[in-house]
Amino acid sequence: MARSLTMLRTAIICAAMLVPAGPVRASGRLIPVAGGTDLQAQIKATASNVIPAVVSIASTVMVRDQAFSDETLPFGLFKEPPARRQYGQGSGVIVSSDGYIITNNHVVADAVDVEVILADRRQFKGKVVATDPKTDVAVVKIQGANLPTVSWGDSSNLTVGDFVLAIGNPLGLSRTVTFGIVSAVGRADVGVADFEDFIQTDAPINPGNSGGALVNINGELVGINTAIASPTGGSVGVGFAIPSNMARAAMQSLIKTGRVVRGFLGASTQDVTPLLGKIFRLPDVKGAIVTDLQPKGSAEKAGLKRGDVVERFDGRDVMDSGHLRNLIAASAIGSRHRLDVVRDGKTIQVELTIQEAPRERARKSQAAAAVSTAHPLSGVVFDDVTPPLARQMDLAVNSGVVVTDIEEGSLAESSGLQPGDVILELNRQPVPNFSTFQRLADPLKSSDLALLLVNRQGTVLYIPIRGE
Repeated sequence: MARSLTMLRTAIICAAMLVPAGPVRASGRLIPVAGGTDLQAQIKATASNVIPAVVSIASTVMVRDQAFSDETLPFGLFKEPPARRQYGQGSGVIVSSDGYIITNNHVVADAVDVEVILADRRQFKGKVVATDPKTDVAVVKIQGANLPTVSWGDSSNLTVGDFVLAIGNPLGLSRTVTFGIVSAVGRADVGVADFEDFIQTDAPINPGNSGGALVNINGELVGINTAIASPTGGSVGVGFAIPSNMARAAMQSLIKTGRVVRGFLGASTQDVTPLLGKIFRLPDVKGAIVTDLQPKGSAEKAGLKRGDVVERFDGRDVMDSGHLRNLIAASAIGSRHRLDVVRDGKTIQVELTIQEAPRERARKSQAAAAVSTAHPLSGVVFDDVTPPLARQMDLAVNSGVVVTDIEEGSLAESSGLQPGDVILELNRQPVPNFSTFQRLADPLKSSDLALLLVNRQGTVLYIPIRGE
């Protein structure tokens, strides 16, 4: 269950796959720590306590190869191949004695069968309770009692240089423990999930570690191992883990409601660059610039205006727009927060009341206003092209509107539209973003023609789709 994304010359790889094992290094060096405690003894004790609660997850998904021609069919017709099973492997962490396991969404996404194997080799049939692709978190449940667990830690207390252990099943090798430090915190724009606030570690993480535990020296769960940056697909000492505070909040919401309830700013923001910092007369190159406001949204009700720069959230520095988004997403619905804002070179304070993020709109589930299945764009999922999405889908462009999914048997699919196609025009009108696309698509009727100009991996072509 692997995903690879191009990032400069380095691949960001979700660490959930099975590949041949490589060489293993070991060290018996003893390192004394503060208070005279033997670090090696502490690592042994922590590993011994945590290993029983880290599980191996084997998942099965059904996939279809590309349609192929069949000599028994009329010329020009293609036959859909039968579905075949594809197997993936990752890790998970038991966090409740009655069998709740936290793992990555990409470990169990679309799985028709989930097998959970404990460190003592007991096997259980796993049930996927719910998933959240936006944070790459999933919850799996097994039927058991008095199961070994790992206690939650507070990831907000992590600092660069803290010792951590990564425990999982890399390369099919169960009960593997690696040791390192926290290399960085707050990593975003990695291109793995929509909400990113990753812990970076040099504790070796390899394919198969996804969903496994990142624990501090006391054995507390501070992260869920998720991805690696590597030019080869193996560990080079740059691994990423979802902070435990984010993962725990997502898990609790998934168990309670089946989805993750998030706070919402109700405004578009962008990062501060050195040039924008000078233009907006900012003391530092940090913060989030408000670029647009949603009517009756939290930001508008708080009195924020276009051009405001949010510098602090409840006294905490806001590093960039992604950081602000994460802070608000993690806030309780209805809670009130103080924002320090630079407006026209002067700092003011506003009070923001958190609203719930809107549920997925039509843009994520179907073509705009495509209620009737006869609509020419019915059954197509469109989204704005963002840099992370462009890396994830290996797109040739970094802006516009992209096809992310197409329903089988839809008019668009039969007309030749494909996932990954970037829409440049609709009916000879430019499509710079989703809002423009929606405005052009809304008036289309079931019998209208939708003439799409698309960029398909550098090749530009027209695709006409006519409704029925």
